[in-house]
Amino acid sequence: MNRRHGGGAARRAAARQGGALSPALAAGLLLLALLAALAAVAARSAWVARQAPPPAPLEPLAIATNTAYAGTCPVLAAQARGYFRQQGIVATVLSRSSGKAAMEAVLQGQANVATVADIPVMFAGLNDVPVAVIASIFRTERDHGVVGRRDRGVRDAASLKGKRIGVTLDTSGHFALNALINRQGLAPDEVKMRNYKPEELGPALARGEIDAAAGWEPMLGAMLAEQGGNGVAFNSADIYESLYMVAGLRDYIAAHPASMQRLLRALIQGARFCAEQPAAAQALLVSVARHDAELLKAGWPGYHFAVALDQGLLLALEDEARWAMKNQLTPRSDMPNYLNYLYLDGLRAVAPASVTVIH
Repeated sequence: MNRRHGGGAARRAAARQGGALSPALAAGLLLLALLAALAAVAARSAWVARQAPPPAPLEPLAIATNTAYAGTCPVLAAQARGYFRQQGIVATVLSRSSGKAAMEAVLQGQANVATVADIPVMFAGLNDVPVAVIASIFRTERDHGVVGRRDRGVRDAASLKGKRIGVTLDTSGHFALNALINRQGLAPDEVKMRNYKPEELGPALARGEIDAAAGWEPMLGAMLAEQGGNGVAFNSADIYESLYMVAGLRDYIAAHPASMQRLLRALIQGARFCAEQPAAAQALLVSVARHDAELLKAGWPGYHFAVALDQGLLLALEDEARWAMKNQLTPRSDMPNYLNYLYLDGLRAVAPASVTVIH
């Protein structure tokens, strides 16, 4: 009797609840549904993974560059901040003392590409060396100049007449020195140029083997600091604009168009970082390449970072070739077609508005 009464009460209670499930049972069923959905997603992901091709392997690329030069900032930023790896490149940065030395690393098969100023590219054209520029990454007017010794009578650019000047021949330092003395109305043979490697200039000036040294930053600042009150410096502002580029052998570049596009994308990111975040970029150069922080900060307003191929580069190469021929730095007397020394396809594919070369 009691059992029948109790069972009826339970049935009446369930009816009053509209047949609803208990909270514990509802939670259990929801959990089971969730697990089933997750299992389905996992199975689908596994199937997609089996159907998708494996990721492309990262491509190694050796870049020879003068890490002591501020113009290499886009390369160092692309390396340190992972822009190369984002583009599928494992970059090896090979430090060299100048753009000329970096280009030699490419010619000797030690590097795939190099950062180099315009003068070595100009000489490559005069000597029929098959190199090609994929882009310029930096330009400035204030990082080339001369440091002289006051005790040798060096006071200003005009006082360089008859003086012994150390310089690395066939480099941007050589061209800037010629432009500087030409502005003073002096001929190249009215100074006594002595050929040194970039790293030899400071010691030669300190020993007194030369009266002045021509070059670029940061070596100029280091030589001036070493001379103390005996030093005097003047730069090539409004006389010579240094152009810093990335170049390689023509055949290698033409055979690796996809690689060149990936390299350019990484360099564009690097140049943007250097231009838009000067304090962070300077800190990077100080930490990676041991730049002098104060010299960097002082010179930075005159630095321009951008990846481009413009008509000005073509005109500069032609002007420099005329200088080399006039000063008998080459036996050649006809102008090379420097359009053949620019690789336009890569940057046109990546950033077409950055290509303004008339062709």
